[in-house]
Order: sequence, then structure tokens, then C-alpha cells
Amino acid sequence: MIKLRTCITPDQRFLYGIHKPSYTVCNLRGGKKIERLGLIDGESVQDNRDNFPDGTLSIPKADWIFEIPNPFPFRGTTFIDQEWADASAVDYRRISLPPKEQISLTKTLKEGDGQATLFSQLPSALLLALATCSTDAQDLIRLADLCCHLEKDSTGAPLGLNYRRTKHGRIRPIIHNHALFEAVANNPCLPDNYKLVMVVRPGAQGGSEIVGEWPGNGDTHVFEYLRRNSYIAGGHYAANMADDAIRYAIKELSMADMQGLRHLYYQRTYIRLAELLGLELPPEQQGLTPDQLERLRQKIQQAMNEQDISSIATLWGWNFGFDFAASGYRLHASHQQIHQQYAMIPETVAAYSGDDLENSCGELPAFGCGDMVAEVMQYYQEQYDADFFDDYIGCIKNNRRMDGRKDRESSLVVWQDKYAMLFVPKAQTSQWELQLMALNDEDGKAVGNILEAGPIMRASLDKGILLAQKALAALGARMVTSIEYPKRIGRKGEAGQHLLYAFLPRLPKSPGAFSEAQLRFINRHYPEDFAAVCRQQLANLE
Repeated sequence: MIKLRTCITPDQRFLYGIHKPSYTVCNLRGGKKIERLGLIDGESVQDNRDNFPDGTLSIPKADWIFEIPNPFPFRGTTFIDQEWADASAVDYRRISLPPKEQISLTKTLKEGDGQATLFSQLPSALLLALATCSTDAQDLIRLADLCCHLEKDSTGAPLGLNYRRTKHGRIRPIIHNHALFEAVANNPCLPDNYKLVMVVRPGAQGGSEIVGEWPGNGDTHVFEYLRRNSYIAGGHYAANMADDAIRYAIKELSMADMQGLRHLYYQRTYIRLAELLGLELPPEQQGLTPDQLERLRQKIQQAMNEQDISSIATLWGWNFGFDFAASGYRLHASHQQIHQQYAMIPETVAAYSGDDLENSCGELPAFGCGDMVAEVMQYYQEQYDADFFDDYIGCIKNNRRMDGRKDRESSLVVWQDKYAMLFVPKAQTSQWELQLMALNDEDGKAVGNILEAGPIMRASLDKGILLAQKALAALGARMVTSIEYPKRIGRKGEAGQHLLYAFLPRLPKSPGAFSEAQLRFINRHYPEDFAAVCRQQLANLE
């Protein structure tokens, strides 16, 4: 039965959910890589040992997360982190943006100190523009020296960051200009030794624990970080390329890298499902091999046939690319170092109404974007007495151009093997959108989530994701948001739902405005032509 997702109720009181997470984390990382990060107050050494804890991690009281269904279901769901919101509530007048800085290059040069370097006298907007646009390593080194306090050796090479102890006893790196720091550190042309000490080395971005690892073999190396207090209730995980496998561009990303990134996603999901089912877990601080991973997946599937668990859902996403406007507006992700984020979403969340935050009045379905696909399937079945995905795949196979031309290609498919299909959706929601669909498995069954995906299907999905990014990057895309639309795991999963991935590039002249806010997406090409140019880019790579 389809239930309306809304916070509006007949008793005229808003209904919302509160996640109050408390959880443990199975530590699957084997080794440690304790390294120096820098000096505290110029004296004691700061290292990254906090990033490499031993044993199972316990998070007894993570941040509460409010989940508020939009009054109109097509507008989605809003999430509020209580800790962030409480800090704003202390003085709500802080909720504002700083006034626009008054900038005059003419005045700066006229009043400049002849002893100072030109770089140190430039207005902040010009520094930010230079940090994002310069391709000169010497420019970026100068900017790095301006934005933070680097510790260097006798040759001038960076060793780490200098830290200070705050009045609350916390250790913080000395960063003079945070926006400039992020922009410089995310510029691919910054020398790797600067990237290493500023953002890539474990611990450089904070104390997030490393709880998983795809072992380095000289070709690839991936760490799994826990983000314990997250905007996703119960925390989320980030698979980041490690400090000995720095990747800033899609052209540098290999199939082995992608397999490592995705292995950690599969592994964490299967481990968490095994915990829910009471299955035996692998030894602490020991990751799973691909064969062990598959055996665990099969055990989970067997156990789910014998016992009932709530229908949880996976959450997977990837913001590739970084940019800052000179005006200070961040245009995409917080870190360009290649990474993927993932979590799990419960079936329900405790419901509350009014200001009583202790006594629940029931339950609400917890929001997951794959649930909206299931709703479409249900409506379609009711209206046409037909399977939505059977007809969708048939539409792709039978596609014809809308302009009636016979001298141009008509296929929407960019790449396909027996188990997955990369294609251009007929109605793109960004001008260069691609989608990847899991097809049927070896037994002819639709694969709707990663638990239903065996080794061959997982390999096809991994390859399809990499090829999508390669095709878009070859066309010049520098910022791409990628998301997963999964079927729920367990009894509430919609039969026949296929796993979908969407790849959404952000183009320089299409930032999103009132049309997109109305869910009206404007394109300048036929989808068949975009499919053709993507196929050409993949052919060029071969």
C-alpha cells in the first residue's frame, strides 16, 4: 500500500522523526600508519594515532538527527543535525553571510608595501581566483604559505602543519584563510608533498577513525574513514584514496582503484547486515578478501530467508570535483580527493509531534531516494497492470529520435554488458546526465540492491561507474555528483526493482536556478547525440 510522505496531519500538528543513534563499529582495518602531522605551539609533536584505534568502536550517544518530511512529497525530506542547530539557536542572529568585501586592486597597488610580495597584497577574491584557476605550481606554493602555517625542513620542503591548542584544550591546525586553504589544497597542480601535509595524510583533516582498508599494493590503496557524528543518523563512512595513492583527476583513477573503493562499500554493508542477523563476524581488524566477501553475502541471503529483519536501505554517493567562485561561493564538494560516501538507512524512525522530544507518538517511514522509485513502480502497476522496469528497458531498446532524422544515431546506450547498462536517460536532469542500471543476474532475476548483486554483477557495476566518469571527464566535466537509487533490503523491497545510479555533471553555465527548483530541467541537445559522443569518448580511451 502506498503511504503519503508528508509532515501534515489531520489534527493540524506537524509530524516529524528523530533519530537518536547509538551504535558500534566493527573495525576491519589491519595495520597502522602512525605519522607526524606537525608541531603544537612549536614544541610538542602532533601525530595521527587517533585515526588508527584498536578494536570495536562504541558510539553510545551520537548526534540526534531530525527528519522532517516535506508537506509536498515531491520536494523530498529535510534533515537537521541537533548539535549544529542548537549552536545556531544560542544566538540566531549569527545566521547570516558576511557583507561583501570592498575590493580595489588599484587602491591595493597604490598603497602597497614595497617590501611585501605582490601575492601578500592581493585582495582575497583575487587570491581565491588564483588558487582555483592557476596551473603554476609556484603560484600555488606561495598561496599555501599565505593561507596556513606550514612546518618545513631545512630545504623548504613541507613536513606538516603547525598546530595550536585552543582555550578549550582542542588541537587545531593554524589556518589563516580557510577558503583559500581549501581552494589551494584541492588544485591538482599543487605539488603532491603539499597536498599530503595539508589534506591527504590520515589525520590532516581531523580525528575520523580509519576502520577499513583496501591494502596498498603499489598500484592502489584506499582507507575507510568513519564519520561518527554525521548528517546521516548513525554515522556514515568515506572511502578515500590513501596518501600513497593520490588521485585528483578521473584520468588517474584505475579499475583497481574503483574496485577498492567499491569493495569497502560492499564490505561495510555486508558486515552491518551480518551484525543485524547475528551472524559470525570476521576477526577484528581484518578485512575480507573478495571470496570471503561473497561467502558472507550468501550467508546473509540464506539467513534472511529464515528470519525477518526490518527493511533497511543503502545510501551511496560521490561528489567528484571542487571549485570556489572568487566571490566565496563554494561550487561543489568539500574535497576533490577521490572518495565515495556510504551509509545505511533504517526502515522507520520514531515519530514526534510538537515540542515533546522524549515521548514518541508512533513511527514514520525513514526516507531513502530508492523508495521513490518503488512508489513509481506501484503507481505504474496500478494504472497499466504492467511492470515498470520491463517497459523502461523496452523503451530504451526501442528508442527513436524525436527529430525524425535517420542520418543520426538513435541509441541511448553508451556501454553495456550482460549484467549492466550505461545509458543517457531520455529526460536528462542535467545537460550531461548518465545513468547506470543493473540488469538481471545469472538466474534471470532483477538486481535491486548490492546484497542481490553477485561477484559478476558487482564487477559490471564497478566498471560501469568508472566508464561513466571517464566518458564525462573526457568531455571536460570537472564536477560530477553521483548517487544510487537502491531497492530496500528485506521484506519491504519492491519486487522487480532494478538498482540505478545517476551521474549528474555540473556545467559552467548551468548552475541550477528557478527552472531546476521547479523540477524543470533545460537541455540544449538530443539525448541520442549525447549518447553518441560518450560512446566516442570511450572508444578513444580504448
